Amino acid sequence: MKFISCKTFAFIAVFCLMLGLGGLVHAQTRSGAKKPHKKEMVMTKIAKGTFEVKVLPLAAEEAVGDPTIGRLSLDKTFSGDIEGTSKGQMLGAQTEVEGSAGYVALERFNGTLGGKKGGFALQHLGTMQGGKFDLTVIVVPGSGTGELAGISGKMKIIIEGKKHFYEFEYSLSNSK
Repeated sequence: MKFISCKTFAFIAVFCLMLGLGGLVHAQTRSGAKKPHKKEMVMTKIAKGTFEVKVLPLAAEEAVGDPTIGRLSLDKTFSGDIEGTSKGQMLGAQTEVEGSAGYVALERFNGTLGGKKGGFALQHLGTMQGGKFDLTVIVVPGSGTGELAGISGKMKIIIEGKKHFYEFEYSLSNSK
């Protein structure tokens, strides 16, 4: 079985580093939150802060998917209005066109948000075309746990130099 080539892996690694270290990346999403019921109070809040991310290659698994698709681990530490860590996985693929690629990722956050303890999953969809990024990061519906159960939202990632910032627009439904 043919595994991911060094050139393909290098491109995916550079793509990940560009997401992590280059330019300015904005997530443009729609949270898809349901309209609140009469007994439900939903208030949208914005959390801001920084995060550090480590991206490491994972070995291709024989007979699992296409070996030209790179698989990487994500390990993040959040500071600011969000305090905690997340772990996840990313799949990335390049195209024949230089400066074009795509990735999907899922990560699970655990920690505190606005003083509430719990966790939730984030889903990423990213593309790069001609060196320009389009990134969408949303909360996986129904993934909230603990005091963060009922969370919905979208995250914008901003990268300035080598520093990562987030702006997280979220709502917590409080059924009573």
